[in-house]
Amino acid sequence: MISKQKKILVNSLVAMVFFGLLALAVFAILKPSNGNVQPRNDTWSEIKSRKTITIGLDDTFVPMGFRNSSGKIVGFDVDLAEKVFSNLGIKVNWQPIDWSMKETELNTGNIDALWNGYTKTPERAKQVAFSTTYHRAQLALVVKKSSGVRSFEGMSGKVLGVQTGSSGETALNNQPNVLKRYIAGQKAVGYDTFDKAFTDLNANRINGLLVDEDYARYYIKQQANPNDYDILTGPFAISDDVVAFRKGDKGLQKAVDEQLAKLTKSGYLANLEERWFGKSSQNLR
Repeated sequence: MISKQKKILVNSLVAMVFFGLLALAVFAILKPSNGNVQPRNDTWSEIKSRKTITIGLDDTFVPMGFRNSSGKIVGFDVDLAEKVFSNLGIKVNWQPIDWSMKETELNTGNIDALWNGYTKTPERAKQVAFSTTYHRAQLALVVKKSSGVRSFEGMSGKVLGVQTGSSGETALNNQPNVLKRYIAGQKAVGYDTFDKAFTDLNANRINGLLVDEDYARYYIKQQANPNDYDILTGPFAISDDVVAFRKGDKGLQKAVDEQLAKLTKSGYLANLEERWFGKSSQNLR
């Protein structure tokens, strides 16, 4: 016969096992998987009440959001986001994050939004909600006017530069018939920064530079003689920049979309694009 003390001990162990398994089950349900978590409630009322919002960014992403020589976070997206939330009576707190973990940072509540040249893709749509598209850009070929190159075909037998590991390098290789087939040796010269590439372009060591049009327009503005360059575009895919929210944040998403529509209609957005990037080579809206 089992003593009373043994019965109590057995019952206690059974209870501990039961509640331990229950805790593991709850943890498994709530644990993030590949950046996905259970949808959080709409936090818009909370954000309005505290009058602050935390936005995640990669603070090295020139010219969308980066630190200037004084260490201040500036950029096209920074100006636009602060204008949107200023109109709503809300202060933006910028939070630099590990960009490879951006959706996890958002969905776990460490930040309230992602606003930093964030491109809309079907894969990302599975994890987050998007604002309306507020900016569009595509890859472009930067050449010196003195080179005589007026089209992608004009790069036949000439030397092309590209940033190593960039979306430009990926597109060049994935869509070889667009530009790669024309260049010397069907291989581009790789650079770790655009500054070095522009130095070689100016010294005629390369004849063209493949770069996102936003970067092209920004960096050309920094050159001593901006009118010495041409920006040529071709059939590379156009990217849509959006703000990313948690899927449950419908109120925040609606508020931002309404402000983006107003700033587009008023001309503020077009003026901001021209201030940061210069005049576009074509209308992508």
